[in-house]
Amino acid sequence: MTWNPENGVRAPLEVVCDESGSDGENLTGGNTDVFAHGSVSMPMEVAAAYVQEVRDRIRSPATEYKANHLLREKHRDVLEWLLSPSGPIDGHAHVHLTEKAYFVVDRAVDLLLGEGTEALTLYRQGRRTFGEERWRDFLDAANRLLRVRVEAAADGPVDGFFRTVDELRRAHPGMELLARLAAARPRADAYRARLLEGPPLIPVLNPLLPAIVHTVAHWSAGGRVVRVVHDRQNMLTDARIAWIAEQSVRAGVGFAGLELVQARWDPRILLADFLAGIARKLASDELNGRADPELVALLRPFVGPTSVWGDERSRVSLTEVASALSTNINSAV
Repeated sequence: MTWNPENGVRAPLEVVCDESGSDGENLTGGNTDVFAHGSVSMPMEVAAAYVQEVRDRIRSPATEYKANHLLREKHRDVLEWLLSPSGPIDGHAHVHLTEKAYFVVDRAVDLLLGEGTEALTLYRQGRRTFGEERWRDFLDAANRLLRVRVEAAADGPVDGFFRTVDELRRAHPGMELLARLAAARPRADAYRARLLEGPPLIPVLNPLLPAIVHTVAHWSAGGRVVRVVHDRQNMLTDARIAWIAEQSVRAGVGFAGLELVQARWDPRILLADFLAGIARKLASDELNGRADPELVALLRPFVGPTSVWGDERSRVSLTEVASALSTNINSAV
């Protein structure tokens, strides 16, 4: 937080953000299995100098640099420099991660049972208990149930989901959580009926909006008030920014508003984009058992402990925190 000598009031801390891994509402069948929301806080002229240094080190003719430039093996030294302790973004950057498959399970359990405390158990037992194919069927059915828009199919989203649950119950009759899900069909019917009346203000399956609340919470530690500058996003309407403000109040964190800008006008957005893209790729590699331990170790200090992540092994590797899934922030959003 900076000091404004004109009025003697501490000015909000300005935090600049971008994301990587958005697939809309297709969280279980999209191109990525991780969503990352990166943020940086530093003067614009400092960020511009770091971006120029990245360009000077990589020396690519590309007019627009993205995270994939730094992720190429031939530029590993640039990537290590960017993430290194005492490097350019050390202490000035943060990334909130969302494991998409777990996010779907969490949202579905919350919708059907009224709370998400069972989601972690279901997620961690599901693949092992049901087998890979049936677990994938369950994830896809849950995703389809929650989507605002669904493609034409023989089953509607409600019928398809509960048919899948019934098949799992027949295979695993002693699993009490499946019985509770099966009994929750009225809540699913009511949810789909509400969607027919019009799209919701906050799509259940979009991880961006809660990620921004988590980001504000991180930067507001110590009582700071945070003003967000974000790469332009159609998702961030005035009404949704108002929702972010409301959730921030509920979580007890300071939020001083959000401004949308185009990336080319603010080099800090490019640094946030670098971090988000790098974190998404490295976290996905860790989730799928093909990580580079040295790079994960460099990323770890930037990863928020309230990241929405169900897989225990990769969570500990990425954050060194086991199951830190829900303090005030996760329960609020």
